[in-house]
Amino acid sequence: MTASAPVRHLTARELIEAVLDTGSFASWDTPVPAAYPGIAASYREELHRAREKSGADESVLTGEGLIHGRRVAVIVSEFTFLAGSIGAAAAHRITSAVLRATRERLPLLAGPASGGTRMQEGTPAFLSMVDITGAVRAHRQAGLPYLVYLRHPTTGGVMASWGSLGHVTVAEPGALLGFLGPRVYEALYDRPFPSGVQTAENLFDKGLIDAVVPPEHLAGIVDKALSVLLAGSPTAPDAPSTVSSRPGGGDAWTSILVSRNRRRPDLRRLLAYGARDVLPLNGTGQGEKDPGLLLALARFGGQPCIVLGHQRPRLVGESGLGPASLREARRGMKLAEELGLPLLTVIDTAGADLSKEAEEGGLAGEIARSLHDLIGLASPSVSVLLGQGAGGGALALLPADSTIAAEHAWLSPLPPEGASAIVHRTVDRAPEMAEAQGVKVAALVDRGVVDHVVDERPDAAEEGRAFCERMAVAIEYELARVKELPAGDRLVRRAGKYRAGAGAEG
Repeated sequence: MTASAPVRHLTARELIEAVLDTGSFASWDTPVPAAYPGIAASYREELHRAREKSGADESVLTGEGLIHGRRVAVIVSEFTFLAGSIGAAAAHRITSAVLRATRERLPLLAGPASGGTRMQEGTPAFLSMVDITGAVRAHRQAGLPYLVYLRHPTTGGVMASWGSLGHVTVAEPGALLGFLGPRVYEALYDRPFPSGVQTAENLFDKGLIDAVVPPEHLAGIVDKALSVLLAGSPTAPDAPSTVSSRPGGGDAWTSILVSRNRRRPDLRRLLAYGARDVLPLNGTGQGEKDPGLLLALARFGGQPCIVLGHQRPRLVGESGLGPASLREARRGMKLAEELGLPLLTVIDTAGADLSKEAEEGGLAGEIARSLHDLIGLASPSVSVLLGQGAGGGALALLPADSTIAAEHAWLSPLPPEGASAIVHRTVDRAPEMAEAQGVKVAALVDRGVVDHVVDERPDAAEEGRAFCERMAVAIEYELARVKELPAGDRLVRRAGKYRAGAGAEG
């Protein structure tokens, strides 16, 4: 979800008009005094000129309006007022708006465009970033969406506080974004800052923001995000036919061969055919992204969720899931907990990335932390065994309140060939090892690990759309079901599913 077409940078009022439903904006701002007592005459004159130039009384406008009929609070910078800098009056206006949005249980859209804190006010203005950050933190802790649209330019203290705290963060095409102001760097070091680093497009490429979109598309992005984040409590669906499906009687090796068919539906196709309001997110938000994982907001039927899952390599030989993928997955887990949404994990991997880079990136530790977070996740959770389930990369996304499995999915500590090589010193006994290790769905059902089986008729690769639609209905049902489980004993029940001997004890 990127865009590179040139775009005119809008004023605060123009952005409000472009994003909010026509005529719906209502200002929350009270007038700022024309002059502050005790300030220098030169600064008083700067403020006067800024008001005349911008038509605004300060560097931010706040208020509320409707986006596709939904009430939303907004905070938008006016860059033509002293480069959108934040002084005491602007900081008070921002903090007051955030606190009001929290009190009134409103989602909040911020549109910063600022050079940072106001140099004319010095350290007091600098310290106000702490107050603004505290207000945003309280808003997020209240389980309310905080969405950010980074505009050109956003740097300094604004980028290092309320500009970088969005649950979902998108940016204007071509926007200059970063901590360091290029003019400051050049003045300090007598050379220009490297070009192309502080651009919206580069930040997207590095996994720091979720998308690059022009202003005219912003309302649609916000509406799609809020359709998931504010979906409420939809009516529970009727039980689908798959609740009575039983695992097939075939051998494990047959399922493994079926699961390796490159035409088999993957997570992308499951979302395309079975979900709606899908909004892909991008990267960890901390400078990493990995093609091995897909993270998104989505709804299955009426049930909203955070989706994270293996993204099957498109080409033979591409790397599997690496440590950055799991750090991105943990971003999704945190989003689910903070926003009170169910988490859906989708498992379909031939194995994690086996490389020098993965080892040095801490793959083993990230698998451990992913397991730790999923076992203790406060949100309801559903996992899906969609196809291959090899090794720690599969286990890292498995723990959940309910697990759905496609009929020919499987779960194993290693690909069967690897297990055969360890035990028998040859890969030729892989079929025998697969059966002996209990990797197939029937064995997982017997152990109590899999709760719901989605049949294949006879192979998902031969009925891609129909299979995905059937799986989506099962997901919708399980998402609704786990939300009704008693929260008090959720963690105990979840951990108990994986206890040694749990299946044998019934």
